[in-house]
Amino acid sequence: MEVKNKIILALDVNTMESAMKIAGKVSDYINTIKIGYPLALAEGLESITQIKEEFDCNVIADFKVADIPETNSKIADLTFNAGADAVIVHGFVGNDSVEACLESAEDHGKDVFLLTEMSHPGASRFLKGVSEDIAAMGVEMGIKNYVAPATKLDRLEKIRNIVGNDSFIISPGVGAQGGDAAKTLRFADAVIVGRSIYLAEDPENVVKSIIDGIKL
Repeated sequence: MEVKNKIILALDVNTMESAMKIAGKVSDYINTIKIGYPLALAEGLESITQIKEEFDCNVIADFKVADIPETNSKIADLTFNAGADAVIVHGFVGNDSVEACLESAEDHGKDVFLLTEMSHPGASRFLKGVSEDIAAMGVEMGIKNYVAPATKLDRLEKIRNIVGNDSFIISPGVGAQGGDAAKTLRFADAVIVGRSIYLAEDPENVVKSIIDGIKL
């Protein structure tokens, strides 16, 4: 997946009106949008379809899929049928549950991003101890796309070392959570930015500022 300007917009708003408005303001600079539960639960899976069709962009469904294989398969199928290019899947549920999503992705010609560790402080209590094992499992399974935190650069670096330079890592936590885009991109391939953009009075200017910071 090619991410323009190495920035992914986390479009965690609750209405299609807001989503369309914000995406429209930054569409000249961003070609990849992450849609999570807030928009999907408020507006349905059609939100993925509409965003994809309106902006001709990559859509990553951030559903952090974490169930038994049979349920994971159904979630992935529905998500891909709605037009998502990729789905984010939790790794702590084990290889069989992840494999169900991989099989669905292969059937639809889509991708899976394996979530190794999350960006908020509380995640360290449980995920820090297993994130490296999750990354290693992903490598064993042949997974090439990963999610690792921008807010914990030491963890991000360790995960990069495990998955290798030929893997693609996207990192949440830049902006409102304190992560720095330029520092994160020393180890990641793209950063995920949400509140700093969608809550801004001028989202376009925020995106341009991030791009300028990356280029410094």
